[in-house]
Amino acid sequence: MLQGDEAELDCVKEYVVYDERVQAFRAQAHHYAPIILALREKGAAHEDFAKGFEPLDLKLVTPLTPRSYQTEALAAWTEAGRRGVVALPTGAGKTVLAVMAMARVKRPALVVVPTIDLTRQWAGQLERFFGVSVGMLGGGCKEVLPLTVSTYDSAVLMMEFIGNRFGLVVFDECHHLPGAVNRFAASMCAAPFRLGLSATPERDDGGDQVLEELVGPLVYNIHIDQLEGNALSCYDVVNVPVSLDPDEQEEYQRSREIYLSFARAAGVNFGAKDGWNQFLAASARRPGGRQAFEAYLKQKRISSSGRGKARMVWELLNEHKGERVIIFTNDNDTAYSMGEQFFLPVITHRAKPAERKEMLDKFRCGDYPVLVTSKVLNEGVDVPEASVGIIVSGSGSSREHVQRLGRFLRPAANKRALLYELVSEDTAEVNVSIRRGNHRAFLSKSGL
Repeated sequence: MLQGDEAELDCVKEYVVYDERVQAFRAQAHHYAPIILALREKGAAHEDFAKGFEPLDLKLVTPLTPRSYQTEALAAWTEAGRRGVVALPTGAGKTVLAVMAMARVKRPALVVVPTIDLTRQWAGQLERFFGVSVGMLGGGCKEVLPLTVSTYDSAVLMMEFIGNRFGLVVFDECHHLPGAVNRFAASMCAAPFRLGLSATPERDDGGDQVLEELVGPLVYNIHIDQLEGNALSCYDVVNVPVSLDPDEQEEYQRSREIYLSFARAAGVNFGAKDGWNQFLAASARRPGGRQAFEAYLKQKRISSSGRGKARMVWELLNEHKGERVIIFTNDNDTAYSMGEQFFLPVITHRAKPAERKEMLDKFRCGDYPVLVTSKVLNEGVDVPEASVGIIVSGSGSSREHVQRLGRFLRPAANKRALLYELVSEDTAEVNVSIRRGNHRAFLSKSGL
């Protein structure tokens, strides 16, 4: 809330609106920094009752030697007014960059992450580098300290109460931020310094503009193929065609024809941006819609979890016996089915935090050489021991595909990462595979 003469506040009029109820101007919290800077530039006398933080004497107790690109990224972020997004591949040291930013800014800092696993991971790293206790919000924790790590969910709930207590806010996996709910974690925070971190910040829904408004522009970007063999492990990507069994192929074609015939009759244009929504609306309203939707699900289930894929997984597990392997599926049912078939531990969102931690710890030490997961391990979780990935099924998202690759790229002695992608032949999965492979991290391996 701003009180003062309208003429005096003319320099900040783009950030404020007048509220008759309180006879004052209002502004969103994330505009705090530009408002203060504009008032200072004009030389307008003002009192600041919004800021709830002071400089913090942060000192590194664990020395770090940044890589050249981390130094470049910090310099680019600093030059941009300490506001902006840095795109670094998974495993390239996003946490180290954030620590460097905190040590440079020397203000209380809030780190916002997408999962509870990551709150613990980040808190442990910050405690190691700075030798101080770190607060946590999420997973039953509710402690706010000068250095705090929060999930996005908890940040949205708590930001109106703590949003003025931090000078720096770091959004890890910041591609989540433009979501309709998550964006409140940024808009209600007054932190003048903002750092967004992501391996894949690009969005195709206009979210890039939201991200730039709430955090800042993309100030530095480096890609997986630029760091391969240096900061990241060398890697190979292998596309493995898998045939459906004859009865599966027959059922797939039958179900797909029901689904597509309905869509054609309903005038659904899958080439349009809202093509999928057109199909959903038609399925809900037209006769035969429910049967068509069930047929869609069935043909998708057959192509994503055919028996041939299970046989191929078994072959690959035997071929890579003794190596640390993560198997990815697109849904929980396939993950649990795979785990039951091969007696393997399975991590999904249903696993309780303590259970998930135990499985990851046993994977890291080698007690569990193989893990099966759906989407929980797509991003963020640090498993440098993993060297082989098997994608049984996934979405058409390039981001998801790159995130899964990133789980295997943290360097280790004599390590060469290997990612297998199982694709059902003569199904729509072929096009899905092409679409998600349309990223330079994969195109560089195809010779394109």
